[in-house]
Amino acid sequence: MCGITGWVDFEHDLLPSRAVAREMTDTMACRGPDEEGLWLRRHVALGHRRLSVIDPAGGRQPMVAEEDGRTLAVITFCGEVYNFRELREQLASHGHRFRTGSDTEVVLRAYLQWGERFAERLNGMYALAVWDARAEELILVRDRMGVKPLYYFPTPHGLLFGSEPKAILANPLVPRAVDADGLREVLDMVKTPGAAVFRGMREVRPGHLLRFGRTGLAGHAYWTLRSREHADDLPTTIATVRELLTDTVSRQLVADVPLCTLLSGGLDSSTVTALAARELEAAGRGPVRSFSVDFTATAERFVPDAVRGDPDAPFVRELAGHVGSDHTEILLDSGDLLDPGVRSAVLAATDTPPAFWGDMWPSLYLLFRAVRARSTVALSGESADELFGGYRWFRNPGAIRAETFPWLTSGSARYFGGSSLLSPELVGKLDVPGHRLARYHEALAEVERVPGEDAAERRMREITYLNLTRFVQTLLDRKDRMSMAVGLEVRVPFCDHRLVEYVFNTPWSMKSFDGREKSLLRAAAADLLPESVLRRRKTPYPATQDRRYERVLRERLGALLTGGDTPVLELLDLDRARALVERPVGRVSQPYDRGGLELALWLNDWLTAYGVTLEL
Repeated sequence: MCGITGWVDFEHDLLPSRAVAREMTDTMACRGPDEEGLWLRRHVALGHRRLSVIDPAGGRQPMVAEEDGRTLAVITFCGEVYNFRELREQLASHGHRFRTGSDTEVVLRAYLQWGERFAERLNGMYALAVWDARAEELILVRDRMGVKPLYYFPTPHGLLFGSEPKAILANPLVPRAVDADGLREVLDMVKTPGAAVFRGMREVRPGHLLRFGRTGLAGHAYWTLRSREHADDLPTTIATVRELLTDTVSRQLVADVPLCTLLSGGLDSSTVTALAARELEAAGRGPVRSFSVDFTATAERFVPDAVRGDPDAPFVRELAGHVGSDHTEILLDSGDLLDPGVRSAVLAATDTPPAFWGDMWPSLYLLFRAVRARSTVALSGESADELFGGYRWFRNPGAIRAETFPWLTSGSARYFGGSSLLSPELVGKLDVPGHRLARYHEALAEVERVPGEDAAERRMREITYLNLTRFVQTLLDRKDRMSMAVGLEVRVPFCDHRLVEYVFNTPWSMKSFDGREKSLLRAAAADLLPESVLRRRKTPYPATQDRRYERVLRERLGALLTGGDTPVLELLDLDRARALVERPVGRVSQPYDRGGLELALWLNDWLTAYGVTLEL
């Protein structure tokens, strides 16, 4: 895993701008703490920061392909391609010779062999840029599910790109301005494909390839989530899901550095851990390492809430014992989430204010930092809920019928509410409901119809599509930023495009055949897990229940309200903010009650630290 950046300009000589290109590259140091590289020519600069995972000695970047002393192409690559060994054999049969054992060289050679169609052959999570020196063109490619981020910014005579906005913002050509559309992206729990927060900046859409040359910018989708008829019966479907999962986990265990799993004791992460344990033991590489997270106060006295009926720890311990993992429990203190250094690191990693689940960003950061002390690569259960139908809104008739994103309906919206303290004038100007409705209908228009599909199945296909293309992107982005902030690579087997294509097209009647959430996954993993884990209800990632946490948030907002030149004050309903600060803290601090506090504080930190100009 790595961080990439670059700059193309067909009108200016970039050789004197080496310092700027270096500064852009240096912003990616957390993503790639092991090595750095910069390849610079008259009209192009490619930067790379490396986290060494495969072939540490041979995989240095940017990587150049030459022939008879002539540069053919140069690549800067972030991510992993899990089928690189098969591709290497195919390329060798075409006469390609390899100097390294890295997947990066395979990807570069694949481009030389197959041109733009090379992306269709890749299985993995990746964001990459290829400079084709023969055609003087830049190729940008992002993986199918958008696991790895990739941003770009057109300039009058060129293009800037980077794994994160900060790499682009390091270039003096880019203003730190945010308009109404950008602020809507911050405030609404819907990630619009291709959109970015900063004005003029864009994000390469998942499954897309962009080409930039002297004639301008063009692009196309090399993969989309297609609808098709499902022909397999239920036993065959269950067996196919198991086969795909087994193969996917096996592929994602390839690494030349220490590897582990993230374990919550739920169905998703337990399945990944159990499959990894089997594979590693069979290969003589076991036992699997696993890590879980909890809060000290919760561990001592768990209080059930609206979405968390039981603590993770008992289920984690049973699963770890069942598969014989080398398990470590990471216990966090709520005070650590409030540490100014931690919150500063979180903001520096995100480049935008964490508007939702404000405490989960620092807790993920701290978890990943602890995991990184023992492992470089981790496998996660992320995306299974979106794919197999794990969330409550998949079974809420009101959410299913609603003319909006199901997680933003009345039964679920409070978990994603952060705008309660914003001023009525700002809320009216932004018209988030109108923006949301337009994005909702854009998403629905993308869902292909299957001939003969009844209305109920059609609607559940739409709900699944919305989750896979608009909801999970926010979770993948959070996971990527917090893990890469500490140089940890997190892999997501449930995002394997073969599995996604197959399960997406499986009828809802099969996905819920036993009347519960994730029926299909539960059946596919039935022989892997203890009965208690197999039957456990869906439980979200742990959130702190410590009243001290909310009390400190209120104190900090109170200090801002009485301060002087505080940028966020212009955006807030000051009377409502003061009333919230003065209201007593409940017996248990709930994350959905803290949304307004979290957003106000994160917004202020962001506006201050990034020098953002709001153009509303």
